[in-house]
Amino acid sequence: MTPSLPAAFLTVPLAHRALHDAADGRPENSRAAIRAAIAAGYGIEIDLQLSRDGCAMVFHDYDLDRLADGTGPVRARSRDELRAIPLKGGDGEGIPDLAEVLELVAGRVPLLIELKDQHGEMGITDGVLEQAAAEALQRYAGPVALMSFNPNSVAELASLAPDTARGITTSAYDPADWQELPKAVCDDLRGIPDFDRSGSSFISHEAGDLARPRVQALRNSGVPVLCWTVRSPAEEAAARAFADNVTFEQYLSPLTS
Repeated sequence: MTPSLPAAFLTVPLAHRALHDAADGRPENSRAAIRAAIAAGYGIEIDLQLSRDGCAMVFHDYDLDRLADGTGPVRARSRDELRAIPLKGGDGEGIPDLAEVLELVAGRVPLLIELKDQHGEMGITDGVLEQAAAEALQRYAGPVALMSFNPNSVAELASLAPDTARGITTSAYDPADWQELPKAVCDDLRGIPDFDRSGSSFISHEAGDLARPRVQALRNSGVPVLCWTVRSPAEEAAARAFADNVTFEQYLSPLTS
């Protein structure tokens, strides 16, 4: 049976890459941003990339250059090397791994974990990042869910972490915004054809495309629809007409409780 998305993911707004603000010493996916989200009572969305030695690292980009005091691919460095590379705009702390973040969150708020596609063109995965994530989560007891743009990654997670809620990160897949993908791949993924095959229980869809009939058909059938990424109260109000919860940044989403 496909595990349901925990109810907390539908009631608590999710801070995109945690509650980040580099100008205030809280870089994306940093410990400081995670602590700030917990203190404010928000859920947290984070990203995973793979280290050279097969560890799940909490970092968004494939390369270090934009976010950290390093250059080149994340995947070219070991876990220990990455943990020693300071994040830009932070207090000198390096890139955290998933195990450390799980200890930090400790079930206090919902944690949404996105695995970044490791092989390009949303193709077949070798399962290394998925295995690393599943192993880190084995003893985690808090509200958690896994997702990826790559449906093959989600299907792999169904095998490796069958009791953890999982979903597909989805998009309008405008080829102009996805130049790394062939148009045929964009055209295929746009229709979310792999929802059932991947064993998904939810989607997180691009906020500006939420009215798409396929998205609303899933929602009308009882599938929870999260969305990414809203950046103002006006964008949030528009998104909430079509989605069950939002992932936000650059402002503070209102908490209902």
